[in-house]
Amino acid sequence: MKPPTRLKAILLSLLVVIIWSTSWILIKFGLKDIPALTFAGLRYFLAFLFLIPFLLKRKVRQQIKDFSRNDWKLIILMGVVSYFIAQGSQFLGLAYLPATTLNLVLNLTSVFVMISAIFLIREIPTRLQVLGLLVNLAGVFIFFYPAGLAGNSPVGFIYGIVCLLANGFATLIGRKVNYQGRLNPIAVTVVSIGIGSTLMLVCGLLWQGLPTISTQSLVILVVLAVVNTSFTFVLWNYTLQTLTALESSIINGTMLVFVSILSWIFLDETQSLQAIIGLILAFIGAIIVNIRIERQHHLPL
Repeated sequence: MKPPTRLKAILLSLLVVIIWSTSWILIKFGLKDIPALTFAGLRYFLAFLFLIPFLLKRKVRQQIKDFSRNDWKLIILMGVVSYFIAQGSQFLGLAYLPATTLNLVLNLTSVFVMISAIFLIREIPTRLQVLGLLVNLAGVFIFFYPAGLAGNSPVGFIYGIVCLLANGFATLIGRKVNYQGRLNPIAVTVVSIGIGSTLMLVCGLLWQGLPTISTQSLVILVVLAVVNTSFTFVLWNYTLQTLTALESSIINGTMLVFVSILSWIFLDETQSLQAIIGLILAFIGAIIVNIRIERQHHLPL
């Protein structure tokens, strides 16, 4: 599959982030009936089941057969880190923290990715990208200062930090797996989500059990599995064939803006003038980081 152009990759990744932002609202409703890790396991295992028909395509099956030993190591690692650890800890974090607070913690993923990418995959950010990152972080600080972290569960923050670190490593792993468009993004998504979701579901059922699921929660599970997971993760892996780890992380960071807007619309969470200014700065920072005067060439590991 031919990698997307830079503009197409940016627009598609923004679409994915907007869809993912709705997940935060849906998860908050679903957590009223379903324990967090079981909820995460059900969501991603259902998504895996919906993706299985892609295996009927000869090119996808052949791609999986052609995975090298190194490919399998990376894809298994991707399944464990990107899904089992990152998504599992996000659901657990949402069970203890407000969506906006957890989103703040995860917004710091870009800092972790920028520093890690320099040493691990030799992606050197430009001065303009660093400026955009600083503007983004300033917006996050303004949005939550001074009382944004007060009165929240320490356990929730532990899960949030675990999710932050996992998301950071997942971005780097995803960039490595999808480097130069060598592997089919559908094949990568089906295999990695199958591995991660199975681990989540088994651990969730053993730890928290399977509760009675209401009709509303069942609808939420199906929407999260089909639209917010199956469709979007294939699309996200496709964009990683073009975008750098830092760029993808910053675009993902705009979720802070979208989640806040959706929370205001659907959860009646109003924002102060200071918070609105912080949101605007965070969004502007994410745009600045994607302005590149010259496309840099990066070396794989």
